[in-house]
Parts: sequence; structure tokens; C-alpha cells
Amino acid sequence: MAADPRTGPGPTADLGAAALPLAGITVVALEQAVAAPFATRQLADLGARVIKVERPGEGDFARSYDAVVHGLSSHFVWLNRGKESIALDLKEDADRAVLDALLARADVFVQNLAPGAAERLGLGAEELTAAHPRLIVCGISGYGTTGPYRDKKAYDLLVQCEAGLPSITGGPDQPAKTGIAVADIASGMYAFTGVLTALYERAHTGRGGRFDVSMLEALGEWMGFPLYWTEYGGVPPVRSGARHATIAPYGPFPADDGQVFLAVQNQREWGALCRDVLGRPDLEHDPRFAANPDRLAHRDALDAEIADAFRGLSAERVLARLDAAGIANARLRDMAGFADHPQLAARDRWRTVDSPAGPLRALLPPVTVPGREAAMGAIPAVDQHGTAIRRELGLA
Repeated sequence: MAADPRTGPGPTADLGAAALPLAGITVVALEQAVAAPFATRQLADLGARVIKVERPGEGDFARSYDAVVHGLSSHFVWLNRGKESIALDLKEDADRAVLDALLARADVFVQNLAPGAAERLGLGAEELTAAHPRLIVCGISGYGTTGPYRDKKAYDLLVQCEAGLPSITGGPDQPAKTGIAVADIASGMYAFTGVLTALYERAHTGRGGRFDVSMLEALGEWMGFPLYWTEYGGVPPVRSGARHATIAPYGPFPADDGQVFLAVQNQREWGALCRDVLGRPDLEHDPRFAANPDRLAHRDALDAEIADAFRGLSAERVLARLDAAGIANARLRDMAGFADHPQLAARDRWRTVDSPAGPLRALLPPVTVPGREAAMGAIPAVDQHGTAIRRELGLA
């Protein structure tokens, strides 16, 4: 299969992998869905060897979420590059012996099984760290290992609800979930940084350790602003659609051929917007709009004034005015527009990774280190590396 013509030039997936900071680190991942795979994919991008343990046959159930990427799942493609796959039935003695041999050699073990499943398999964190003192054990769960919700099943939308996120997202008439799996992503990010912290600590102490990440608590950390706003303000932020709940003007405004988004963060920018963009210097000191709380209280009137000033102007012309005045702005792109974003192309952020369906393009990770590039290895088929791993362990 030919590579995507939009991919552009760039190093191949394995260039420079040996020089990456986690080269020599082995991660065994008993993982599924999004949270743990997101964490371990980032470890793989940094050069770690990530061995993904999957169910025989179907593998990680995220493989079957959809088939839109040349027959592969969009979730799986996103989350699993650079990993080796081995299929194990952990209720079978021979397959369990393979996992035990892997753990004896591993630096890190990550799991996000259903509540209590790891413990029932004899893979509880306390048991593993006692058997393997240098092993770092990370468990990701919905609600943590204690408390009344410890055994409750957790999926992204449900955790969003428990954290209150849909209550502040959407429009005035209806709450909405976020368009991405933000609870999974938050917990995956904290698992990733937790592993890095534990590796750093082990380098000084010589000992591994265990930690767990709760999806609820990870997303709760990201809910800090609305939490404090409500706790000390007495009322929750209003659901304001694409507009900012507590800053005005901040959000979408109509031009003749589409919408533009703009954001005013301080009084200097407010004055520049009035004078240099709207052509209405009188608005700067209008008592309805004098300070941000005033603008919020009279938001509908303010929006009407801005819409009137933009009437007869193209979106391109409005954006040019905003840029010239130093006012932050954006156009609303869809996913195809993001995929073709000129900034990503100019910065050469696209690479090609291999997969069972052929070459696919992928974005470089966002941390840019001069002279070093992420490994970005291939996306594995189920059990693609099973035979080789067993041979390596002397169990083939």
C-alpha cells in the first residue's frame, strides 16, 4: 500500500530509537481500551520496549471499536504504535509461565483491567513488588483501590459524569460530553508521568515501587477551575457552548462567510479590539463593558455590537484585523482541516508508521527535543511477536 501522499518527508519510524531516553527499559502492559495504552504508547515513543499482552484471538477489544483506518480501529492505531504484541490466556499454566518470565525481566508493569481482576490473577501490586523488588507497578482504575466505588465499572463518559464535566459542557439547554475520551487521556497522562517519576526514583534507590491512578481523580485535577469557581463563588459556571463561561468577549462571532473565534484576556486587549478591530473606540469605556465582569453581565449586548462591526467583512479580513491588533484568534477547523493544517506541515510534524494495513501517517509527540526524534514504531497485529518472545524466554 502506498504511503499517504500528505505525509511529506521525514525520518522513518525507527530512526534514532537507540538514542532515546528510555532505551533499555522494558514495559509489560496488560492493557485494554484507552487509558493504559495511551500511557505505554508514550513510553514506547521514548524508546522503551513495550510488550502488550492481549487476549488470544480478538486481542485488545479496542481493535474492534471501528474499522475506518484501512480496516483497523482508529483508537487502536492512535494508541498502540511501537509495541510488541503477545497473546496469552492467563488461565493456562503455559501462558502464565510466559507472563511470569516477562515480569521477572521487566522494569515496569502497567495494567488497567476491571476492578479486582489483577488481584484475582495473582498480579496485585503488593504481590508483584514483593516478588520483584526492582519492578515498578502501575494500576489504572476508574475510582481507586479503596472507597465505596472501588469495584464499580468505569468508562470514560461515566467518569466524566461523576466528575461533573458534562454539567459545565454544552449549551444552556443540554449538557454534553467532550468529543474525546478526556477521563481516559487524563489518567493515561498521570500514569505516564508516574512511571517516569518511579524510574527516576529507582535510579537513586535501586528499588521499584507501586502506584495507582484513578480516572476520577485524574479528571478531577483537570476540573480545578470550575471546582473553585463553584466552591467559593456559590454557583457553577454556566454552560456557554463555544463561548468562554467566565471571560468576554471570548468565543465565536459571525463574519459574512463563516465564523471567527477571538479571545480578549485583559484590558489592553479590550481597548485594542474596540479601537483597531471594531472601529468603535467609544465601546472601550462604555459602562456596560468597562471590565470583564461588566462584559459578562451584558454579554448579549456585547456580542451584538461585535457582530454589527463584522457585518460586511469576510472571515479572512476579520482575522487579518485581529492579527494586526494583536488579538488572539482562530478559525474553526474540522478534522480534515486539522489534518491539513499549514502549521503542522511547515513544522514537518507528520511521520509514517507501519501497520498490518500498510503505512499510516501519525503526528510526532508534542515534546520537541533538538536532535532527537520519537521512535514511532509499527502498530502490531494480535500476537505478532508471540513466537519471538517465547523463543527469547526459552519457552518456545
